[in-house]
Amino acid sequence: MEPLHDWNPKPEEAIRIQDELRRQLRLRWDGREVHTIGGVDVGLNDDRARCAIVLLRYPDLVPFEAAVAEVELTFPYIPGLLSFREGPAVLAAWEKLPRKPDLLFFDGQGIAHPRGMGIAAQMGLWLQVPTIGVAKSRLYGIHTTPGPRRGDRTKLLDEREPGRVIGAVLRTRDHVRPVYVSPGHLMDVAHAVKFTLAACAGYRLPEPTRWAHKVAGGAELPPESPRQERLL
Repeated sequence: MEPLHDWNPKPEEAIRIQDELRRQLRLRWDGREVHTIGGVDVGLNDDRARCAIVLLRYPDLVPFEAAVAEVELTFPYIPGLLSFREGPAVLAAWEKLPRKPDLLFFDGQGIAHPRGMGIAAQMGLWLQVPTIGVAKSRLYGIHTTPGPRRGDRTKLLDEREPGRVIGAVLRTRDHVRPVYVSPGHLMDVAHAVKFTLAACAGYRLPEPTRWAHKVAGGAELPPESPRQERLL
């Protein structure tokens, strides 16, 4: 893995890095076969970041492997720059995975970010794997309200370029609050929505990030899941 930048720059340098990285994103899907998908969740506690990555078979969504890493926080809390705070923990968990997923979901934003560089986009460039951000709330963008049924969605538009689509506001369950879906890297909006719906199995959040959140909190994979790797 080729390092792209330092993880503890000054805030003004971090903003410059994000602006530079944005020009490297490839926002298109290449049609590769998908047999495994992963989910990433990062939890912060005092001066530590704990990341879990869970792998699931696709399309049956059975979790089969997990890695957990905990690292010291070195970057301060600054809205819009959370990737610098959480990224090292993601890389540490990623290094523990014996196999890598074909597609990776993040509990956070992709390009639906003021500088187009949410954690799914920034880490997608680091990992060079297709990434999707599925966030529980809006960070950036304008939209109308989607319909009430599963699969209903509306366009999430750039606030500075209103005709530019940066994601979708997607209803993943009937009459449940929508999620905010945006591509990260090696992904487009249409396929981000398609994979998100395919990864939802009766819950508001897709199974990969739902399981990653549980494992980051200390839960184990189901008994039939053959392997879990942990770095603490």
